[in-house]
Amino acid sequence: MEKLQENLILSHSTGVGEPFPEEVVRAMLLIRANTLAKGNSGVRKEIIETLIEMANKGVYPLIPEKGSVGSSGDLAPMAHLVLVMLGKGEAFYKGKRISGLKALNLAKIKPIKLKAKEGLALINGATAMTAIGALAVLDAERLCEIADENGALSVEALRGTPNAFFPNIHEARPYPGQIISAKNILKLLEGSTMIDKEKIQDQYSLRCMPQVHGAVRDAINYAKRIIEIEINSATDNPLIFPEDLKNPVISGGNFHGEPIAFAMDFLGIAVSELANIADRRLAAMLDPNQNNGLPAFLTENGGLNSGLMILQYTTAALVSENKILAHPASVDSIPTSANIEDHVSMGTIAARKAREIIENVKNVLAIERIAACQAIDFRLKGKNKLGTGTEKIYKEIRKIVPYFKKDAIYYPYIKKVVKKIFE
Repeated sequence: MEKLQENLILSHSTGVGEPFPEEVVRAMLLIRANTLAKGNSGVRKEIIETLIEMANKGVYPLIPEKGSVGSSGDLAPMAHLVLVMLGKGEAFYKGKRISGLKALNLAKIKPIKLKAKEGLALINGATAMTAIGALAVLDAERLCEIADENGALSVEALRGTPNAFFPNIHEARPYPGQIISAKNILKLLEGSTMIDKEKIQDQYSLRCMPQVHGAVRDAINYAKRIIEIEINSATDNPLIFPEDLKNPVISGGNFHGEPIAFAMDFLGIAVSELANIADRRLAAMLDPNQNNGLPAFLTENGGLNSGLMILQYTTAALVSENKILAHPASVDSIPTSANIEDHVSMGTIAARKAREIIENVKNVLAIERIAACQAIDFRLKGKNKLGTGTEKIYKEIRKIVPYFKKDAIYYPYIKKVVKKIFE
């Protein structure tokens, strides 16, 4: 029985590709410990303690990103995690890639020897996709704040009207996210003289920000609720119910990743729209036919200088890539295990795609913020005044990104802004 548990780990360690980042592996360790601690998995206390000890002491198993179909859970990724618990495989410890056994020895953690069911309990469940998903949800929530801030800056840059953000509009269609985004944008614009209160309406990328940003917020909240349920669930198979004397051991399918797969596909689709609408605001700022008196491409000396023109090429590329990545992984299924496991979730692929979309959106929003501040500098040459909220954002960006009087190498500034808004 003990040999079977070890063989499960050895034979299931078939992942390929780049290793998961340390933050994902740390989340996997914590989630699996919490899952097993519910008491329905039939493992010894030492198993849970070892997972926690590895997380606390920074022993992060090398876990390749690819190789999971999302049922029976994340078998291959979790097998690579458990390899290190056995003193096998590879791990990262204090930034160095070393053998699993050496990492345990350096951290003074004793390797485990698996007993009945413990190997199965450790690998059987949607842990990798949930770990990626939990971190993706956190980043996505921050992206919504950044998008609202950018939106307010862009309204000022384009001399838009605040009318579309008035509360009575949003109370008439009371989606929670929509109300929050409208309130955020309006508050950021308080005291601004750069907006046009007499204007009737703006293009959709300004006027409909609460509806778009808000819908993204609501989608993120759905994904968050799914993740919260999942990280507090027993997800392996079979499950142990000692209080049920008639059926103390029951085989089922809690390892199936479909709930997370749907949530991650939805998250990726939703977050991609933050970049989609931001790209349109950016394009408007660069276009003299739409930007209400600003120079083309936001440069003083056009022709000799390209200005910020090519920054929008980058956002266009990222937005287009997101459209491909947003194709749902959960609609696919390939049978495995001689057709016994005949329907799978592809949830880990969905989660990985959502994470990649989020990285693209970070860069799009950073570029929009750079452009909005450049446009605002042209407006500030008069007697204009920023809103109380947008002024703080503008001053923070101007600490790390200058006004571009002539062409520059822009990519280091994009990286600086991404780092700043996510620090």
